[in-house]
Amino acid sequence: MLFSVRLRLLACTLCFLVSFQSAYSQTVPSFLKANPRWVDSVFNALTPDQRIAQLIMVAGFSNRSKGYEDSLMALIQTHQIGGAVFFQGGPIRQARLVNRLQTVVKVPMLIAIDGEWGLGMRLDSTVRFPYQMTLGAIQGRDDLIYKMGAAVARQSKRMGIHINFAPVADVNNNPNNPVINFRSFGEDKESVARKALAYMKGMQDNGLLTSLKHFPGHGDTGTDSHYDLPLISKNRQQLDELELFPFRKLIDAGASGVMIAHLNIPALDSTPNLPSTLSRRVVSDLLKNELGFGGLVFSDAMNMKGVTKYFPSGIADRMGIEAGMDVLEYTLDIPRAIAEIKQAIADGRLLQADVDARCRKVLAAKAWAGLDRYKPVNLMNLVRELNEPESNLINRLLTEEALTVLKNDKEPSGEPIIPVLNLSTKRIASVSLDAPNETYFQKMLANYTAIDHFNLAATTADTTVERIRNDLKQYDLLLVGVHLSNIRPAVQYGVTPKTVALLKELCETGKAVVSVFGNPYALDKLEGLDKAKGLIMAYQLTQFTEELAAQLIFGAIPAKGKLPVTVNSQFKLNDGITTPAIARLKYTIPEEVGVDSYFLTAKIDSLVKVAMEQKATPGCVVEMAKDGKVIFRKAYGTHTYEGLTPTKEDDLFDLASVTKISTSTLALMRLVDEGKFDLNKTMGDYLPDFKHSNKANLVWRDVLAHQAGLKASIAFWTATKNPDGTWKDHTFDDEKHGPYKVEITDNLFMHRKYRKTIFETIRDSPVSAKKDYVYSDLSFILYPQIVEKMTHQPFEDYLKQNVYEPLGATTLTFNPLRFYPLPRMVPTEYDSVFRKTLVWGRVHDEGAAMLGGVSGHAGLFGSSNDLMKLVQMYLQKGYYGGKQFVSPATITEFTRYQFPEKGSRRGLGFDKPTFKYSGNAPKYASPQSFGHSGFTGPFIWVDPQYNTSYVFMSNRVYPSRSHTKLITMGVRTNIADALYEAIRRGPTSNLASILMTP
Repeated sequence: MLFSVRLRLLACTLCFLVSFQSAYSQTVPSFLKANPRWVDSVFNALTPDQRIAQLIMVAGFSNRSKGYEDSLMALIQTHQIGGAVFFQGGPIRQARLVNRLQTVVKVPMLIAIDGEWGLGMRLDSTVRFPYQMTLGAIQGRDDLIYKMGAAVARQSKRMGIHINFAPVADVNNNPNNPVINFRSFGEDKESVARKALAYMKGMQDNGLLTSLKHFPGHGDTGTDSHYDLPLISKNRQQLDELELFPFRKLIDAGASGVMIAHLNIPALDSTPNLPSTLSRRVVSDLLKNELGFGGLVFSDAMNMKGVTKYFPSGIADRMGIEAGMDVLEYTLDIPRAIAEIKQAIADGRLLQADVDARCRKVLAAKAWAGLDRYKPVNLMNLVRELNEPESNLINRLLTEEALTVLKNDKEPSGEPIIPVLNLSTKRIASVSLDAPNETYFQKMLANYTAIDHFNLAATTADTTVERIRNDLKQYDLLLVGVHLSNIRPAVQYGVTPKTVALLKELCETGKAVVSVFGNPYALDKLEGLDKAKGLIMAYQLTQFTEELAAQLIFGAIPAKGKLPVTVNSQFKLNDGITTPAIARLKYTIPEEVGVDSYFLTAKIDSLVKVAMEQKATPGCVVEMAKDGKVIFRKAYGTHTYEGLTPTKEDDLFDLASVTKISTSTLALMRLVDEGKFDLNKTMGDYLPDFKHSNKANLVWRDVLAHQAGLKASIAFWTATKNPDGTWKDHTFDDEKHGPYKVEITDNLFMHRKYRKTIFETIRDSPVSAKKDYVYSDLSFILYPQIVEKMTHQPFEDYLKQNVYEPLGATTLTFNPLRFYPLPRMVPTEYDSVFRKTLVWGRVHDEGAAMLGGVSGHAGLFGSSNDLMKLVQMYLQKGYYGGKQFVSPATITEFTRYQFPEKGSRRGLGFDKPTFKYSGNAPKYASPQSFGHSGFTGPFIWVDPQYNTSYVFMSNRVYPSRSHTKLITMGVRTNIADALYEAIRRGPTSNLASILMTP
C-alpha cells in the first residue's frame, strides 16, 4: 500500500516537473493577464449556472428566418450563454444579429468564426484568402502569411468577432484525407509549423484570439469526423515525431487557443470508441500537463458524428468538461449540457473550483478581446471596410508566390516554353476546359498578344468538340486551363472523364502548356501531363489564380512555388521549377506600388466626369503603369454623345500625332542603332530628291527637334479643288476605277500617282531662315520613304514584324478596317468639307488619308493597352519581354532635351516639359519625362524619375475639331497629375506595412 502511494506521488512529481519545464520555456498566452479587476467583478456577479454557461458556445446563422433568430435570442437570454460561433450568412445580417444578441446578456458574448481562409469562408461579400494548401507552396515569405493573419484580425474585429478557429496545424500526410486535405499547409511538419505560426501570430498580434486545430492531429485519416469517428492507429512515437510537432511549436510560441479533434487514438487513450474530445488523457494529461498549454481549450463542434455517434448530446458535453475542456463549441442541447455538468459537480466527478477557473479564463479572454469595453458593431461602411484594398493586395501576392511550375520543356531554340518568348513567330490559342464561357484566365492572356479562345465544358456537343479539334491544328501553342470546380477528394476534385479525355488529347499534340486551377492532388487524376510542354499548378480556381497564371506564362511575374505535398511518383513534395520575369507588363492594383486606389480612382473619375459633362470628349480610356505594373485601366463614356455604344478598354482609337513617336521615331531609333541613320547628317544625304532643294542641308537632329524652319503643315487636299468645288483632273473620283485606287472613303478614291505630288509639295515648300521651334508634320511624312529604302520592307511591315508583333502589340496598325469590325473602333470627326462623311475606322488626318492611311505623322490605330506596351518599352530603355528593341543609349539620346540653350523643350521626335509650366505636360512631371499628344485626343507620357507610364485615349474631335475643351481644360495632363499626387501621398499605414519586405 505504502509502495503504491509512493509510486503515485512519484508519478505526480514527474508530471509536475514535465509540465513546469514545458511551461517555463513557453510564451504564456497574453490574454491570461487581461484586466483582472473586470474579470473578478464579472465573475463574482455570476451564478453557478451562469459560470457553466460561460463555457458554452452556441451555433449561430445569420441567413435564417426571424423565427430562428428569436428562438436563438431566447435561448441565450435564458441561460446567459458565454459565446456563439457563427457559420453561414452575410456581414450586415450577422452584425445586426450579433448586436441584437449582445443586448440580452449580462456579460458580452465571445463571438467566434471558422475563418481558416478569412471571413470569406463563412460570410458572403467578404475577403476570401487562399487555402492553407496554397500557402504551403510559398517559399520563404512567411511575412506575407503573417500579414494575411493581421488582415483577418482587422476584418474580424470590425465584424465584432473575437476568435478565429484557425490556423489548421494538421500535417496532411494522407492524400485521401476527406476533411483536412487542402485545409492543411502540407505534409512537411517544419513547413506546417512555420506557416501556422506566422498566421497565428499575425492574428494574435493584432488582437484576435486563435485556436490551433485539430489537436492532436487530424492529417492522417481517411474518415471525416463530421460523419464518423476516425481511428488514428499510430503509436506514441509516431505521433510525437509528426502530428504533435506543429502543436508543440505553436504552444511554445504563446498560442491562445487549441481545438480538440474528435479522433479515436488508442496510443493516447485505449478506451473503446472514445473521442479525444472526451479523453482526460488527451485534454488534461497530454495537452495541459505534458505540453503545458495554459490557454483556452476548445472542443470541435459537439454536433459532429465523431462525438455524437457514441455519446449523446449533453452527456458528451459533460464528459468534455470533465476531460478538461474550457469551451464547448456548437452544443446541441444546452439545457441538458448545463444540467449534466451541474450533476457532475454534485457527484464529485468535477470540482466547482475547476469550473470557476475555466470561467475566469474565458472572462480574461473576453477582456483581452475588448469586451470589457464592449461596443456594438457599427454598420456604417461595414462591407467596404471589410473589403479593404490591402487585403486584395495580400491575396494577389500570396497567390503569385504560390504558383508552381512543374514542367517546363525546351523549345527547338533551346529556350524553356515558360515564359513564352518570340510572340511574332507563334500562333496561339487558349483552351479552357470545364468552362462554358470566357474565363479570367483567357481575358488576362489576351492582354499579352493576339490569342484565339476556345471553351469546352461537359455539356459541349461532340460536333462542337470535333470542330474545335480541327481548328486547333493550325496553332503553334495551346494555353490550356483546367478549371476544376470542386476541391474535395470525395468528388474526384471536380475531374470528369470528359475533362481527362480532352486534356490528354490536347497534351498529346505536343503544343500544350497546362494550368491546373484546383487541388494539387487532382494531378493524380489527370492523364497525359507527361506530354505537356509546360505545367502550372495554381492550387485553386479563383480570379487571382487564373489571372496570375496567365501573367506567369508570359513572364510578367516569376514562378517561385513548390509542391507542399507528394501527389504521386511524378509530382513529389518540393517539386517546382523557378522561371524568370522578363519585363512584360504586370496587371495589378495601385496598392502594389504604394498608391491608394480609392484616392486615385476618385480623382480620375471626377476629372473624367467633368470632362464628359463639359463635352470635352464623349468617352475615353485611361491606363497607367508604375514600376512595370498596370495599376489603372478604365473605360469611360460612350463612342459618341448621341450613341449608346459604351467605350471599352480594348477599343481602337486613331492615335493622330502619337503616330510620330510610335512609328517614325521608333524606326529611326532602330536605324540609328544599326548604324544606318546618322542624326547629324542632312536631308539631302538620305532623300535624293531633296539634294537640290532648299532642304538639302537641313540636319536631321534639327528636323526631329522641330527646329529646322519647316512649315507646320500643308493642307494637301485643298490643292485638289477647282474654284467651283469640283475635283481637279487626276486627283479624286467618286468611284474606284483605273488609277483611282487609293480609298479615302467608301465613295471617294484618289489617283494613285497623286502621292508623288504630296512629296513634291513638301520638297518645294518654304523654309524659314529663323530656326525657331515650330512643330511640323512635314518631315514625318517623309520618314517612311527612308525606312523602306534602308530596310527593304514596307514601312508598316517593318514596324509590325520587328516591334509591334514581338511586343504583343498586335492592334497597332494602319487601316484597321482590314482586321477589325467597325464597332470596335471609335469614330472621330464628321468631315463636312473634304470627305463629307463621318470619319470612322479610317485615319482622321487628311494628309495621311491621301497617303493611303499609312504615314509617319498620323494614321496609326491601336488600343490603349497595346500602346502602353510600346510606351513601357521606352521607359525600360528599349527592353521588353526578353528582347532589346532599341539600345538604352539611343533611347536616352532621343528623349533628352536637344536645344535647351535655345529654350526648346523638344527631344528627338518626343515632346518634353517646358522649362516654365505651360500645360503641354503634367504639372508634376520631371525633366527626365517625355511623351506626345495627338490632335484627335490621345496622349502618352513617360516619367523615368517616377518609373511611370501613362496612356490616355479619346476622340475629342467628335463631332467637330472645333471642340477644344479637352485641351483648354487640361484634362489629359490633369489626369496624369492625379497619379503623381497619389504617389506623393504615399501608402496608408496598413499598406506600408504590407509593402515592407523582411
